[in-house]
This record gives sequence, C-alpha cells and structure tokens, in this order.
Amino acid sequence: MIAVIEQINAVRREVGRRTLEAGEARTTTISQTYDAQLEEVWDACTNAERIPRWFMPISGDLRLNGHYQLEGNAGGTIERCDPPHSFAATWEYGGEVSWIEVRFIRESDDRTRFELEHVAHVDDDRWAQFGPGAVGVGWDLALTGLSLHLATGEAVNSPEHMAWTESDDGRRFMTLSSERWRDASIAAGEDAAAAEAAAQRTTAFYTGAEDASTT
Repeated sequence: MIAVIEQINAVRREVGRRTLEAGEARTTTISQTYDAQLEEVWDACTNAERIPRWFMPISGDLRLNGHYQLEGNAGGTIERCDPPHSFAATWEYGGEVSWIEVRFIRESDDRTRFELEHVAHVDDDRWAQFGPGAVGVGWDLALTGLSLHLATGEAVNSPEHMAWTESDDGRRFMTLSSERWRDASIAAGEDAAAAEAAAQRTTAFYTGAEDASTT
C-alpha cells in the first residue's frame, strides 16, 4: 500500500493566481515525478480503460472538443490536446466551472514528471474557509492512485485500497496533505493564522475529525 511519508514528500505543491478574461482566478498546482516513460504516463492518464484503475470510472469522448464524465464527480470538455505532452479541459461540478491543465515532462528516458494545474474562480469567503486544500487533498489522493498504478498495476478501487482511505494511515495521509497545502498557501503570501484555520477545516472535512479551529 501507500508509504505515507514517502508519497507526501514526493509531491510538489504550489498555490498562485492567474488573470482570466472573467477575472482573477486561484491556481493549485501539484506535480510528481514517476519512474516511467513519458508515453506510459500519458497513456495511463488518457486511456479510458486505464483511468478507472487509478482514478475513477470515466465515460465520453476522450479527444479534442469531446465531452467526458467522471462517475459521480466532474465532467467537462477537452479544450486542448497535444499528445503526449499536455491536455486541458473544463472541470464542471455542482453548477460551477473551473479548468485543469495537465502536463507531462520527460526528465529522462525512464522518468516523467506529471503536473496538474487546477484553475478556479474562488470567492474570498470560500477561500478563507478551506483554502487550496479543498481541491488539493483530492488531487493528492489521485496521485497516490497513479503512483500505485504505474508501479504495480494495482487498481485503486480494490477493496484493499478503499479500506486504506478509511484507515489511520489514510487519515494521516489526508492530514499531512492538508498541512502541506497550508504551507504552500503561506508561501504564496496567505496569512499564517488564516491558512492554519482553513487547513484545520479542510482536514476535518476529509477525515471526519473535529475541526479544532471552531473550538
């Protein structure tokens, strides 16, 4: 299963801003380098038969201008595609639209860096409540699945992996992820106390623990 500290430390997390036509947006960027060839990582992330093994079931037309739907989660339209280097798509969920940009960088013949940037218009009140961890922890969990799949072929929807997400190790992973996103937020200029309070609320949401920031 997941080596918690090793996986947490293998991931790079960044928080920023981007100006879009509709106004200023927040960005959360997560990346990890894998011991796999560029084409292998690209296929794992774009092949409809492989995506459910590390992420979640997907349907739709996975090509430029096609529409995809993740089962019980987001859907959207593929807006750009440059195989095997990058793709971009809308991320539509709960009546809101954000965007993801996924990049694949060859670091050597057998090492590839996966980088995902999530761009969203987030109002100040919601950002103050949860910060970048609201989406960041979820993407951290997704990268654990990709790590397992590339290393072993293991499916994240296996009973063993599903049990892990509800175990002490799983909750520890989500807590550490939330704390690392807090650190990235502070590094990007967020007030430390505000970032800590947001992280505590995010941790409570993901783990079911009591939110210490409200006590």
